[in-house]
Amino acid sequence: MSNLALISVLIASIVLVVFCIAKLKIHAFLSLSLASIFVALITGVDLLKIGSIIENGVGGTLGFLAVIIGCGSILGKMLEVSGGAEKIALSLLNLLGKKRADVVMMLVGFIAGIPVFVEVGFVLLVPLVLVVAKEIGVSRIKIGVALATSLMSVHCMVPPHPAATSIVATLGADIGKVILMSIVVGMICAFIGGVLFLKFFIFSQDDEVAIKNEENSTVKNMPSTALTYFTILLPLVLMLLKTLVFKDNAVFAFIGNPIIALLISVFVAYYTLGLKQGYSMQELMEFSSNSFTQIASILLIIGAGGAFNEILIASGIGEALKQVLGSLSLNPVFLAWLIAIILHASVGSATVAMISAAGIVLQIDSNISKEVLCLAIGSGAIGCTIVTDSLFWLVKESLGMSVKAMFKYFTGATLIASICGLILSYVLSIIL
Repeated sequence: MSNLALISVLIASIVLVVFCIAKLKIHAFLSLSLASIFVALITGVDLLKIGSIIENGVGGTLGFLAVIIGCGSILGKMLEVSGGAEKIALSLLNLLGKKRADVVMMLVGFIAGIPVFVEVGFVLLVPLVLVVAKEIGVSRIKIGVALATSLMSVHCMVPPHPAATSIVATLGADIGKVILMSIVVGMICAFIGGVLFLKFFIFSQDDEVAIKNEENSTVKNMPSTALTYFTILLPLVLMLLKTLVFKDNAVFAFIGNPIIALLISVFVAYYTLGLKQGYSMQELMEFSSNSFTQIASILLIIGAGGAFNEILIASGIGEALKQVLGSLSLNPVFLAWLIAIILHASVGSATVAMISAAGIVLQIDSNISKEVLCLAIGSGAIGCTIVTDSLFWLVKESLGMSVKAMFKYFTGATLIASICGLILSYVLSIIL
């Protein structure tokens, strides 16, 4: 097949995924699997090899990410049951003051969101939003959107989040460098999109509708502030030490591996956020088991995304993309961002968008830093959080916002954050 025909098949497969998810309401895992088979059949991949190619794609992706996702879910659960998230919020409110509640919630989202999926993090932290908004007399939209935008930024850009970690592995980037740059870039994006952007608006009662419950259940025996921050930031510190300080040290190379770093952090959390707070090992086991029920869907989606990427390579579409995109004058940073934001808007999943975009970007010959391309893809996935994304509806219902207000504030905030990430990624591509 010609390059144009192969790329047409890719476009048709993306349309198929969007149609299956948005119109037929088929799960993203099944939709991506169908798209993989569709591409394989149309491009003439050997029928006897399709199954093994999909198997290799799923196994190659989840072999690295399954442990990371599982450990992240446990850390998130421990943060919830111990009251660690509330402790972070209270410490930042005391430090920055109630007048900066939007900045506080942005920081809470960025810190507490490190080990958890964006939806889980929002459900965990939204009761704090409602209580703080009521106590200090500010709009829950103002601080709630700041929180959601921050969670979205850290979810798409900062490893060890699954999608961010996956694209690091796909592109062959240095995870320590990505962590360091993504924390800085992600924090700036969250601040500009989730805080500064909303300062241009005056919130009215028409933006908010009644919500069922504004009460917050407070954990009485919360961990200390120092222990909470130490536990949440530990995996990042271990990975950064490997990259920045002890590059050639075998011990730090071992503990700085994302899998080992997260395993260590889980056992530390069992003590600092569990046993030290009076929980028994039996209760910790139950917490862990309960946390796993939330990740089955994510594992399947990520695995199917890996299979889709493997099929793109086997079908020849990857090579066709390399030739066609290589002949275009588009900057690779902009191209990576554009692919991710279009896929997110179409499919409604930042995770699917990032993994698929990384598979496409991998085929492009470029002298741009792989770490910068990771940031560009993550920045693109932040934007266009619209009705196709389940997070859109979760934020709407949790904060009691109208659809019009959601587009105005939340979609606007994520788009601004996304564009900010694109600009910063481009600047870094010039420097590095």
